[in-house]
Amino acid sequence: MRRLAAALAVALAVALALITIGPRAEADQSAAGFSTSYQRIPGADGIGIGAVVLTPTGQGDGPFPLVVMPSSWGVPNVEYVGQGAKLARSGFQVIAYSSRGFWDSGGGIDIAGPPTVADVSKVIDWADHHTPADTGRVAAVGISYGAGTSLLASAQDPRIKAVGAMSGWADLIASLDPNDTVALQSVAGLLALGNITGRPGPEMASLQTKFVTGNFDGAIAEAKQLAPVRSAATMVDRVNAKAPAVFLANAFEDSIFPPSQYTDFFTRLTGPKRLLLAHGDHATPEVPGAIGLPNETWDELAAWLRHYIAGADNGADAEAPVQLKSQRGGWRGYPSWAAVGQSLTAYLTKPTGLSRTGSLQSQASTGWTSNIAAGVPTLADSGVVLVSGALQGLLSIPTAVATRLVDRSFAGVWSGPVYTSGAVVNGTPKLHLTVKPSGPNTSLFAYLYDVNALGVGSLITHKPLTLRGATPGKAVPIDVRLEATSWEVPAGNHLVVVVDTVDPRYLGRSALGTSVTFSSPASDPSWISIS
Repeated sequence: MRRLAAALAVALAVALALITIGPRAEADQSAAGFSTSYQRIPGADGIGIGAVVLTPTGQGDGPFPLVVMPSSWGVPNVEYVGQGAKLARSGFQVIAYSSRGFWDSGGGIDIAGPPTVADVSKVIDWADHHTPADTGRVAAVGISYGAGTSLLASAQDPRIKAVGAMSGWADLIASLDPNDTVALQSVAGLLALGNITGRPGPEMASLQTKFVTGNFDGAIAEAKQLAPVRSAATMVDRVNAKAPAVFLANAFEDSIFPPSQYTDFFTRLTGPKRLLLAHGDHATPEVPGAIGLPNETWDELAAWLRHYIAGADNGADAEAPVQLKSQRGGWRGYPSWAAVGQSLTAYLTKPTGLSRTGSLQSQASTGWTSNIAAGVPTLADSGVVLVSGALQGLLSIPTAVATRLVDRSFAGVWSGPVYTSGAVVNGTPKLHLTVKPSGPNTSLFAYLYDVNALGVGSLITHKPLTLRGATPGKAVPIDVRLEATSWEVPAGNHLVVVVDTVDPRYLGRSALGTSVTFSSPASDPSWISIS
């Protein structure tokens, strides 16, 4: 595997070099270009790191601002060479490398542990001695695993003046175990890919042993012990003290690192910051740009880097810090995450009639109860990891359901009024509901749909929540923050809220033979808040 990755890197480096020294470059020796090489860089504990190094040519002797690019989970260092070539032509020294434990880099996969984070600093050290890089002007840039690593490195190394973290995580547990509900498909996929493309270190080996043997509670407990030093959210004060210019980008439907944990982190940042959110699944908004295709996110990031580490007066600091792209393609800018929408509260009424559908109304509805059987799936679910969100983002094909066919014996359903002139659902919808489970462990899955006149609903957003160790028969209030979104509801459509107890994407805890009672006490009405 190491030889294969090295061969891929060298082959691509040669291809890029041929592009650089082609007829146009021969005709004009002063043309801006770049040279490429494959290097073995000493890592934090002496392991070898396989790296593609792109150095500007025809642009003076430097020093050049440095962009360090750790690879994504399971992907070799060739991941970024398309975008790296653009940056090198623009006067950046670029080093793209395979993350520790993967492909042609040594060591074991430590799930973004301290050695993986320290590798970023070692690459900067190496660049200082072997390239014309200015290591006082450094950016750490990556997608997914590389994004998380870059954020963590910015909390440790003051030389990092800018960060580009796309489709990454700031809070590992909030991403993979949201509201105590394991993201089963995501975790299984990450473990499988790690074993195929890399060498699990002790941390990963221990977690996956528990996971594959069914010791899920043990795996969760161990993950929660490992997560703090692997989550930039726990060290945001360190990031703020060093004040790098942080550029975050993510997809609303990201099935591995969902966006709300990013919006929370963004809000806590005090230095220069930018947040871009668009529709799609994990990394789909950014991968085309990584290989060099035209891409909005990478264009914005490149301008960010030119301003904050190359010193260009290009206005990147004057744009609205929050940029949201709806499913119809339009971008909207906001001064902060809090400003993306004004929340409106709709109260849930008792599901009644033959269809047992409740309504969303402006006045509080209290005193009602409604019971469903738990542990049985309905037609409502969040789709398939890496597929459903990609279909939404790339082809505008949403995760859909015929809401009239959702079995009300196993789900609570509430329908809102028709929008005569359309509406925009922006920000983070919040659901408050009182539930009484008959069993000690119950998982609930909340969905918000945009429903047309035929009753076909497009999934706007969702979120799981698991009640653990509940007292059977005791009513408890719950609050669920659904994932962040920006969605345009067409005129003639309406919103529908569905809450059931099974979703194939997650490791649910609802047991057959148990039930859940929804209610809206007079002292604590049930509601959903939608921006």
